[in-house]
Amino acid sequence: MPARLPSVPDFDFDVLVIGSGPGGQKAAIAAAKLGRRVALADRPDMLGGVSLHTGTIPSKTLREAVLYLTGLTQRDLYGQSYRLKEDITVADLTARTRHVVGREVDVVRSQLARNQVTLYSGTARFTDPHTVAVPEPSGRERLIGAEHIVIATGTRPARPDSVAFDGRTIMDSDNVLSLERVPRSMVIVGAGVIGMEYASMFAALGSRVTVVEKRPGMLDLCDVEIVESLRYHLRDLAVTFRFGETVAAVERHPRGTLTVLESGKKIPADTVMYSAGRQGLTDDLDLGRAGLEADARGRIEVDDDYRTEVPHIYAVGDVIGFPALAATSMEQGRAAAYHACGEPVGRMHRLQPIGIYTIPEISFVGRTEDQLTEDRVPFEVGMARYRELARGQIIGDSHGMLKLLVSPGDRTLLGVHCFGSGATELIHIGQSVMGCGGTVDYLVNAVFNYPTLAESYKVAALDATNRLRQVDRLD
Repeated sequence: MPARLPSVPDFDFDVLVIGSGPGGQKAAIAAAKLGRRVALADRPDMLGGVSLHTGTIPSKTLREAVLYLTGLTQRDLYGQSYRLKEDITVADLTARTRHVVGREVDVVRSQLARNQVTLYSGTARFTDPHTVAVPEPSGRERLIGAEHIVIATGTRPARPDSVAFDGRTIMDSDNVLSLERVPRSMVIVGAGVIGMEYASMFAALGSRVTVVEKRPGMLDLCDVEIVESLRYHLRDLAVTFRFGETVAAVERHPRGTLTVLESGKKIPADTVMYSAGRQGLTDDLDLGRAGLEADARGRIEVDDDYRTEVPHIYAVGDVIGFPALAATSMEQGRAAAYHACGEPVGRMHRLQPIGIYTIPEISFVGRTEDQLTEDRVPFEVGMARYRELARGQIIGDSHGMLKLLVSPGDRTLLGVHCFGSGATELIHIGQSVMGCGGTVDYLVNAVFNYPTLAESYKVAALDATNRLRQVDRLD
C-alpha cells in the first residue's frame, strides 16, 4: 500500500464516489491506490450497483442457466428434442443467479476494504458542491465533505407514464428477474440490446415471444448480415416480430395481458416486458445544490476528462450516456480518478468492442459494411463459418460466423463482426490486431491452436486475401 499523501485539511476525504457499480468501484480503488483518502456511498442493498443486482451480471448468469438447462446448444448433436430438464422452474434459473450475485458482492466489499475505502450505506445527496448528506440508521444525516466527487449512480429502466407497471404481469427489465414462473407467452416492447437478449432467453425456455418495435428493424448498430442471422435463428425458436408498430395500450386482465397496437392489432400474452431505454439515476442527488443539472433523461454532461460543469465534480458510467457499457464505465472511472488526483492518464482507445448476449452472442469492433459504404470507403469481406471449423462441429454450432472487413489499400482491418458461441471472447483478437495497426496478412501467417473457434480468423483472412488477389489480377 503506497504511503498516504498529504490532503486538504478542510475535507473529510480527498475523493468521494457516489455509486458502487463498475465505474464507481474502479474510481474509488484507483484513487485509493494513488494514496488518497477515499469514501464511497451507496444504498446498502445495492453494493456493486445496478450492474451487479439487476443488470449485467444477473441477466448474463440467467442466460448461462437457460443454455445449460434447455440444452439448446447441444441439439445439433443430440436432436431437437434434447433437453437437460423438462420442467424448468424460476427457482432453477434464479439459484445460479443468487449464487453469482452473492459471491460478487463479497468480492466488491473485499476489494473496497482491502484498499481502505470507507463505505457509507445510504443514498447520498448534495448539500453544497463539496458536501453530501448520507442517511444513518438513526434517521439523522451524516455530512461528508470531499475535495473531489465522482458521480457513478447508473440508470434505471425508463417507464412510459401511459403504462401501468405492476412488476408481475407488466414489467421492466429489473422486474423480469423476479418472475414467479416461466411465462407461456410474452410480449417484449423494444428491439434494442436488452429487449433482444431477453427475447432470445425466454424463447429458448419455450415461451411464445412477440417483439414489438416502432423502428423498421432491430439492433441497428450491428452489421446487417449478423442481424439477419439472429432474426432467422429467433424465428426458428418461434419468435414473432412486429416492426414498424407502436403500442397504444397494455391492458391487464385476470388471465393475462392484452397489448393493443396503434395499427389495431391485439396481442394476448401472460406477461409484457418493456425495454424502452434507460433513465439516469439522478433524481435523488439534489444536483442543483452542487451547481449541476441533468437532462430530460437524467444524464449528466461531461468533458473529455469526465468533468462536469463544476470542475471538481466528475461523472462516469451509464449516467453520462453512450456507450453505457460496464466495460467502458470501468475505464471511465479509472480515468476520472486519475485526473482528479493529478495523475497522467491516456485517452480511452477509440476501438471499443460491443458485446450483445443474445442467443447466440453477437460481438463486433470497428465499422459495419453500411457505415463503410456510406463513408465511401472501399473494403473486401472475408468470411468464416463455424460449420466449416472442426471446433464448430465438436461443440455443435453450425450457425456461427466471423466476418472481417479489410481495406484493399493497406490491408488493415476496418471491422470485425462475430455471431455465435464465444463471440464476445473471440472479438478481442480482432480488436488487438486493429489496435496495433496489424493487417490481414498477420492473420494469414499466424498459427492458431487447433481445433479452436479462433481458427476462424485465419479462415476469414484467407478468404479475404483470395478475394483481394482476384481483384488485383483483373485490375
